[in-house]
Amino acid sequence: MEIDKPKVLVLDANERSALAVTRSLGHSGRYLVSTADSVTHSLAGSSRYSQSYLRYPDPNRYPMDFVNWVCDAVSQHSFQLVMPTTEVTSQLLLKHQCDFPGVKLPFASYDRVMKIANKISLAGMAEKCGVSVPRSRNFDNVGQVILDELRFPLVIKPALSRIFLGDQWIQTQVRVVRNLCQWNEALESSPYLYKSPFMLQEFIPGYGSGVFCLYNNGQPVQFFAHQRLREKPPEGGVSVLSRSVPVDETLKDAAEKLLSSVEWHGVAMVEFRISENGHPYLMEINTRFWGSLQLAVDSGIDFPLMLANIHFGYPIEGKREYRYDQRLRWLLGDVDSLYLFLKQPHSFGRKLARIAEFLSINFCYQKHEINRLNDLKPAWIELKQYLRALLK
Repeated sequence: MEIDKPKVLVLDANERSALAVTRSLGHSGRYLVSTADSVTHSLAGSSRYSQSYLRYPDPNRYPMDFVNWVCDAVSQHSFQLVMPTTEVTSQLLLKHQCDFPGVKLPFASYDRVMKIANKISLAGMAEKCGVSVPRSRNFDNVGQVILDELRFPLVIKPALSRIFLGDQWIQTQVRVVRNLCQWNEALESSPYLYKSPFMLQEFIPGYGSGVFCLYNNGQPVQFFAHQRLREKPPEGGVSVLSRSVPVDETLKDAAEKLLSSVEWHGVAMVEFRISENGHPYLMEINTRFWGSLQLAVDSGIDFPLMLANIHFGYPIEGKREYRYDQRLRWLLGDVDSLYLFLKQPHSFGRKLARIAEFLSINFCYQKHEINRLNDLKPAWIELKQYLRALLK
């Protein structure tokens, strides 16, 4: 009976990853899923698999109001598991979990999360584990930097992707700077560098690669990998077309060393930069669900369901094989990527080829991330949000 099914609350419902979590858990038939976000209408909230949709205070503007809201919602609706899908909501709830023991989260402790979310402490940990990182220098603030010692190109990497000031969040940005002029521009647009720690890292020419992981109390359960075929912006960013690929054993071993060293629990995405000679360097670890989560589910690795099953003590089948070359396309993201590419000063031939790539349809093992025939409303919500943003 439905009344016996565990009740799960999925937060950040307007994120694509939250939609993947909602569809995964709802489709399994094992859980009753509710969703929540700070906006009126959301992707996951409009899914057929969301039993109800709730609204909470914006965690970016009203962090403690958000935490108190989650605590009240868990008590009122008897949610047995809360699944955040962004850094802001997960770190806020983990930070205050001792104050609200009724809020159950499928993650490692706050201290463990922050140890690897902090890029400076992560680099130190990687060196101890024998995992390569780019040459780095750490600074408490930009006032400690000696300009004459800078060697370009270099990477400005804040210790944290988001900085919590107690009453608000500041979003930081990793920047590649190639000369003194770009250095000055970066400082002007990043005032947090004057007060917050950061690294200056050697720039590694090459390409990005990553390993997606699931751990159960320090033990590895599952690994997955994908390749980005198109991104937004086109020169590198969020994946809009990707495909599943075999896990690189060298990257897997490095990810395992890092996560096992902190007795990790839950999901993580370990990102590397592969140099031109093929050597991997650790970039960062994301301690939450990733944007292209739906690709893993489509390929046969249902990370959200496995994580929920671990939490509730249900048996799981670990280290499963999955389908390679399964593809996932975020259609509206791909539209943006095409537009940005066409705006750039490429040759007519390259632009024509890019349009042909966009229009080509792969009917074999390719799915749309949002647009699903058995769950159409999220695509309609996304389209309305997209058009509304264009008209602003």
